[in-house]
Amino acid sequence: MTETSRSIVIIGGGIIGCTTAYYITHHPSYSTNIKVTVVETSAHGAAQGASGKAGGLVARWAYPQPLVDVSFDEHVRLAELHGGADKWGWRYVNCGSWAGWGEETTEESTSEHGDCSEKDSLVGWRKSLEKTLGLEKSKRSRQRKDTSFPSDLNWMHPELTNSYSPMAPYGDTAQVHPYLFTQNMLRLAQDCGASFLPSTRATSITTSQSGHVTGVECIITHTQTPSEGDLQGEVKVRTEEIHLNATHVVLAAGAWAPHLIPALPLTGTRAHSITIHPPIYSLPIAPYVLFTELSLSTSTTRSPVHASPEIYARPGPDGEVYACGPGDDVALPDSVDDVVIEPSACDDLWEEVRSVSRILRAGRVACRQACFLPTLMGRRQGPIVGAADTVALGLVVAVGHTCWGICNAPGTALAITECIMDGEIRCMDLKALRPELFLTTREF
Repeated sequence: MTETSRSIVIIGGGIIGCTTAYYITHHPSYSTNIKVTVVETSAHGAAQGASGKAGGLVARWAYPQPLVDVSFDEHVRLAELHGGADKWGWRYVNCGSWAGWGEETTEESTSEHGDCSEKDSLVGWRKSLEKTLGLEKSKRSRQRKDTSFPSDLNWMHPELTNSYSPMAPYGDTAQVHPYLFTQNMLRLAQDCGASFLPSTRATSITTSQSGHVTGVECIITHTQTPSEGDLQGEVKVRTEEIHLNATHVVLAAGAWAPHLIPALPLTGTRAHSITIHPPIYSLPIAPYVLFTELSLSTSTTRSPVHASPEIYARPGPDGEVYACGPGDDVALPDSVDDVVIEPSACDDLWEEVRSVSRILRAGRVACRQACFLPTLMGRRQGPIVGAADTVALGLVVAVGHTCWGICNAPGTALAITECIMDGEIRCMDLKALRPELFLTTREF
């Protein structure tokens, strides 16, 4: 392929956008004639949404399968090529389904980490994120039949266990720290010449009369803080409107993508999570990812409460453990920086986790957080990946990855890169995910 001048603007500094920037800047035909710019609304940099607050699960049993097959192998390749084990915590993990009982914790320990006494239900108005849909039905049906408890699962307790069953063979499930993965992808892209613009909100995609993208209109927010020692100074904020010229635009804005293309059938599902630092004496924490179903009886409830938190041991010297719960339908805010954390949701999670693990109960909550997962509306399974020629030539869409954005980011980025740099997607068959199957109109 001969050298061609291209200006590629990627809207969204999450894992899809930053990984796409990496793949474009590492494509064989990439040169100084190709300009790559990633724009991100957040003032705090890349991976401030789900890309930084997800559990980081990477699984061969995820969905959709064509995207998963390529993505998993690419995760392996990237980790080997760039030292992912050290840089973003890449490792294989055991993955199992655990069912059992939770112990009621004392009032003293509960109040230490937040008042959880005024609860009628730990789940109530929340909804499942349906992460296990990628498993074969036969595997899901076996979850309750195997009662063997792994001897090395040192942070859960056999006496609280009703059943345990592996969900996939070892080697089919791995994990990354999603924030570190995304930051490293961005850094590697920047090392090759890509630009990153934080505090930059894309407001519209411009097109020519012939229907080809010409650029992206943006608003940059500049914030000036008082100098050190200036006690009377005020924070000054000003905005600047800019136009970024583009031959290609990649829309990878997650749940916020419909702000630019309202025809996208996307909504946001808010999901809460916490990270826990266990006591030093319990280290190392065995590398397990658990999908749990627990029953918890408390003095404030008339009948047992049922909950299903996901609990992930993470690599690292502090033995961090990540836990997340169901989602909810709170309205999507204007920006990722405006996401509101519901304290009771994090309190629920903490009570659930500490009720089933005495080791984690002795630890502390290091972080309480929330993010919005991009969820497709309708019956068709996504994500939406490919050229959106019915909207504008040169526009490529990569959205709607739900809970599998971390897993499927490399395959998505490779496909998008081939679409732009080679003119077609060659690495897999993504015809079922092409944008025209999802878009309800041709207009912005």
